[in-house]
Amino acid sequence: MADVSDKVGSVADQIVDPSGSEEPPPDELNAVARENALKVERNRRRAERRADVADLAAVSDDEPLIEVTSRTTSPAPAPPETPSSVDPSSSLATHPALQNIDIIRTICLYVHDGSLPALASTCRIFEHPALDVLWRNLQSVQPLVKCLPSDLFSIEKGHIVLLKPLDTKMWDILHKYTSRVHSITQSGRLAVIEPLGSVMLSCPSAPASLFPNLRRLIWHDADGTHCAAEFLRMALVPTLEYLKIQISSASSIFLSVLSSLGTFCPNLQTMIVNLSPSAINRDDLLQKASPFISQSISQLQRLQRLFVWDLGNQGMKHVMQLQALQRLWLDLSVPSTWGKRSHLRFPGFQNLDRLDLFIDNLEHATDFLSSLQVIRCKKITIHFELTTVNSSASKSTTPSPFFSILGKICDHDNLESFAIPETPENIHTKPSVFAPLHKCRNLTRLLIEHSWKISMTDQELCQLVRGWPKLQVLSFSKFVTIDDTTIPTFHGLISLLQLCPALTSLTLVVDATTLDGIDFRSPGGGACSRDLKELVLSNSPIKSPLNVALIFSGLFPNLQEVDLDCWDSAPATLPRQSQAVKKQWEEVNLTLFSFSVVKERRVEV
Repeated sequence: MADVSDKVGSVADQIVDPSGSEEPPPDELNAVARENALKVERNRRRAERRADVADLAAVSDDEPLIEVTSRTTSPAPAPPETPSSVDPSSSLATHPALQNIDIIRTICLYVHDGSLPALASTCRIFEHPALDVLWRNLQSVQPLVKCLPSDLFSIEKGHIVLLKPLDTKMWDILHKYTSRVHSITQSGRLAVIEPLGSVMLSCPSAPASLFPNLRRLIWHDADGTHCAAEFLRMALVPTLEYLKIQISSASSIFLSVLSSLGTFCPNLQTMIVNLSPSAINRDDLLQKASPFISQSISQLQRLQRLFVWDLGNQGMKHVMQLQALQRLWLDLSVPSTWGKRSHLRFPGFQNLDRLDLFIDNLEHATDFLSSLQVIRCKKITIHFELTTVNSSASKSTTPSPFFSILGKICDHDNLESFAIPETPENIHTKPSVFAPLHKCRNLTRLLIEHSWKISMTDQELCQLVRGWPKLQVLSFSKFVTIDDTTIPTFHGLISLLQLCPALTSLTLVVDATTLDGIDFRSPGGGACSRDLKELVLSNSPIKSPLNVALIFSGLFPNLQEVDLDCWDSAPATLPRQSQAVKKQWEEVNLTLFSFSVVKERRVEV
């Protein structure tokens, strides 16, 4: 790069006007000379910094020198200080705020990405923090490719090929940026992956040294080609803690790299592996990839969170041996693995905090649980894969066997939460089906929502919750068809509150029309629930909003309103008269609000 002095000339030349105008006073000349000396020095330092960040979108911000009118052609007095003796940022460098690296980093975090290159070239104080923020989280590896000279590559037979290796200077510049990368989110676009993979083959050092600080890798639609394998090997570094990869296809070399995950990434804590929605021949791909995924899992002794499909007998055995595993998402909706389940009983899961099973019918979940000896877990959630419902999902859904085996193998003292958010079809059942869970006396959350149609009387509701005195969250069937489903009354609701005094959230369809025998002045007989903050009654039938509001104000002193947001997701099969029910519950909320205003005024008085 040309010297700055060649570009702007000497200070004396810049402040002389050959037109022969009137000469300004000497004091003014000295001030101008000093100012121009400072600007020359600042321009020189900016030029050096722009050379360092030449691959960024640096902005030319040289300061124009001050022109001084003069009648003579004689040179101006020399500046009293040479440029090298002046520190243009001395006043800034001594500012306490700019001596605190945490403050500087915070400032950089609030700068728009498009302005970070300019900020990095503005001042050395901001250079490294700005570059750190700019390169920390990449939404694609494309910026790295753009740093490379365009004459490095050519296209032959439809593929990008490397024409010449990178020189040492180019490697240093590339490493300057890649060493700052902590997170990469990449799609499966081969046009971006291919040139970077070609460069990696000529890397003079180990491929893993290119991203020495990478912590997080998310790769959507990984096509599993040879170039993809090169990129994956480059990104699997010892510092990696989070890996999420969607496989659309897989070559043998790609799977071989993936099988060495435990060796390359011994500190991996979260691993999410599934098939891309665009994957074809899914069953063949699952069978081909499962042994390699199993091999990698067996080496990850620090793995804490895992999302994976059913890997078969050997693969699931490796999963159950992970001592550090805390949360497991397991996809059991893969039909190809069923029929290969061993009749042997596996040890099960010993120290999980949460287990999420993805199924397309309860029969698959029942078969899987039957192969386990124990599930020592605090939280269990069953997810129905609504988008993969097929002929197997249309089988008769009988929940009794599932809950029977669950009650046998789950750790009764450890289970605190059980949930089935949604099912692909309506399931009509009785509350007695949940009886096997009565042994779980520490249960605090029970959510059986949406498509479950549970008929129960007041007595059955009380019998159901009697075994869970610590229950805090209870959700049963947000919407039911009133004509063919038995629902409890307010009498059952009052008894429920007495049996579960710790309730903070309740979702239940009740008959709010039967209010006989309830004292509006003291509906709970002196008992109330001050902790209940969320109440969802969905399409509960109602006649008198005022009387219901009076009962609620006595039962739930701290309840502000009945939650009506559930109506946004109400099933389309509900009869039209349900909208009239919603309006009546809106009247209940209006009355509750009026009561709260009266209470506030009473307190003020």
